[in-house]
Amino acid sequence: MSLSATVLKQKVGIAAAQRVQSGMVVGLGTGSTTAFAIEEIGRRLKAGEIKDIVGVPTSFQASVLAKQYGIPLVTLDDVSGVDLAIDGADEVDPHKNLIKGGGAAHTREKVVDYLAKQFIVVVDQSKLVDRLGSTYPVPIEVIPMATAPVMRTITALGGKPELRLGVKKDGPIITDQGNFVIDATFAEIANPGELEKTLNNIPGVVENGLFVGAADIILVGEDQNGTAVVREIV
Repeated sequence: MSLSATVLKQKVGIAAAQRVQSGMVVGLGTGSTTAFAIEEIGRRLKAGEIKDIVGVPTSFQASVLAKQYGIPLVTLDDVSGVDLAIDGADEVDPHKNLIKGGGAAHTREKVVDYLAKQFIVVVDQSKLVDRLGSTYPVPIEVIPMATAPVMRTITALGGKPELRLGVKKDGPIITDQGNFVIDATFAEIANPGELEKTLNNIPGVVENGLFVGAADIILVGEDQNGTAVVREIV
């Protein structure tokens, strides 16, 4: 019997949280897998396994969870750097490049994750792909007034842009910065690094969900003959 994705996410989230050491400034990512890591960090703090931890949340969701589990929070104004960031991904390619932004938090995630001395990505095995864009579009945060021209430019680049709409909500998704998200599907992303730069150079684009050369370690939750195992990709 195969294990559920939730079991794998929990296993890998806990494994990442075990790497947090006393005195660290920790970037707290967004999403279902990272939520398990935040819970485990809180448990370790409460149990006295670690102390003097502060978290830098990448979203309102991460902030709420951290407060729920007793993790003290700071902003980037309060610290000189980030020791360790733990975050999920929607896709991971063989070169450890990522697509992130399924939770529309990729702008803040990119700021915190790129600042970190070590960036650990936590995923289950379903997120591993041979080529970025295989299963997931590239999320692009855009200021509302620029939505139409940005979508036209993405189309000219060979992408298929779609404004992300809310679930059980009329109208588009609104990011924590008050912007919209365009999901762009590309038939092929031959050079993720170049596409990342090209998209960010479109006037009105705040940030996109291609994370190239940022990840240090990928922790993958895998189902090995009915046992949840964490595999490390360095």
